[in-house]
Amino acid sequence: MAYLAGKMLVSVEAGAPNNGKGEDTTARVKYATVRGRRHPYVSAQAVRRWIRDGMVERGVPASPVTRVGKAQNRAQKANTDADPITYADDDLFGYMRAGAKKDDAATTLRDSPFMLGTLMSVAPMHPTEDFGVMSRGVSEPVLHGHEFYTADLAAPFLLDLPRIGTFTLPNSDGVGRPNYLSQEQALQVAQAAALGAGTEVFRGQGAVRLPVEQRRHRAALLLEAIAQLSGGAKQALHYGDRVPSLIVMVPFKGGVNPLAHVIAGDEDGLVVRGDVLRKELAAWDGEWEPPVRVGWRPGFRDDLRVDFEKVCAQEIADGTVVVDHPRTVLLGLASEMRDGAWDAWFDDAAR
Repeated sequence: MAYLAGKMLVSVEAGAPNNGKGEDTTARVKYATVRGRRHPYVSAQAVRRWIRDGMVERGVPASPVTRVGKAQNRAQKANTDADPITYADDDLFGYMRAGAKKDDAATTLRDSPFMLGTLMSVAPMHPTEDFGVMSRGVSEPVLHGHEFYTADLAAPFLLDLPRIGTFTLPNSDGVGRPNYLSQEQALQVAQAAALGAGTEVFRGQGAVRLPVEQRRHRAALLLEAIAQLSGGAKQALHYGDRVPSLIVMVPFKGGVNPLAHVIAGDEDGLVVRGDVLRKELAAWDGEWEPPVRVGWRPGFRDDLRVDFEKVCAQEIADGTVVVDHPRTVLLGLASEMRDGAWDAWFDDAAR
């Protein structure tokens, strides 16, 4: 296997975890319009920030961010150190740091091995507007408002395991830039070598690659951060748990996600389709590795869980599908990775 494909669901109850552009004195939540109906969402950028913060909480230093440019200048930027050898978040989440001019040697970038979709409401949901007044100690009260909502938000994700800790070197024609350490960044190459990195051909390009122990450690860090996911806007007024209420994961050979329609929705709300899971697994037979790991929090839509477990009773009985708490599933897989049980996943699967 080479990828970990999945879909996760975060249940928001009377929350406003990701705000959009405000209007006058009213803070608006982000939403998309689908077939004329509002679907609140949390951007992938916000969720990736929550995950990065969770890694920091576990003692992993984040790549420092430097702001470049003046406030009135449209060319203002904010860059991380762009050092994926030292910082796991630069490795896992990618970056782009542009030089002063086009084709500047200081320009460096890495696309993210961790791909995440928009965490969008599975069903239409019109946000509620809360009206407030600040009257404490002022002669004229100040009026303000903000939106919040209750919804189940779902997003697909894909983790390209072989690319973790793997950095292609650009050829003379520039091929390899999406993951590259430039030839000018000799210090990073030397740092990688000091950590035991070797050079090899990766997906047709020359590459520097950290030892598998480092790569599996970074993948485990990501899963552990999702297992204790927290964050979001307006926690003082609308505190809410952000640990996924439902998550489904499967190791997969190709860079597609067979779980996209397993967690879905209709006009009545959330739908979890055990029959869709069975059909997808049959269609992709030979392209995935059991078990399919399902994390389902106790008390969350127990009615749907009963139906799902009935439909997938045979798969659950033979261990093809395992169902447990999301935290248990994520931490268990992270522990197995750290122990080297799945080192084969960190190399591209033979076709």
